[in-house]
Amino acid sequence: MILTEDDFLGRWRLTREITDFRMLENGTLEGEARFTQHVGGLLYHERGTLQFAGGAPLTAERRYIWSFDGGQVAVSYDDGTMFHSFAPKGSGPTTPHLCGEDMYRGNYSFVAFPKWQVTWNVEGPRKNYRSVTQYCRN
Repeated sequence: MILTEDDFLGRWRLTREITDFRMLENGTLEGEARFTQHVGGLLYHERGTLQFAGGAPLTAERRYIWSFDGGQVAVSYDDGTMFHSFAPKGSGPTTPHLCGEDMYRGNYSFVAFPKWQVTWNVEGPRKNYRSVTQYCRN
């Protein structure tokens, strides 16, 4: 079953676990993601509280545009620059994204939808971390 725009519309509770292998630190983000209608797809907006052990909590926020076409979702930054794409079904193959010298490898899993997960493994000269984000309906 391929998920559609309608399956994502609305509010989602999100929790993110970040493991920074370079700095030997762990962090968490707890907050909300919201999908709203946008020209050509959906606007994804997340906002939450990010905290690493021993550090002060920070407000974190990001936006992306999700465009659905032919069983794929193209994810762009909110300025329209392409980020990556994925198939909104099951647990698909890894989706790569090169940012400067840093390689991002993401995996989306929808096998327990409406609970779903995104895992990013990031490696590069300045980065070495894993981020696992869990979503469930608010």
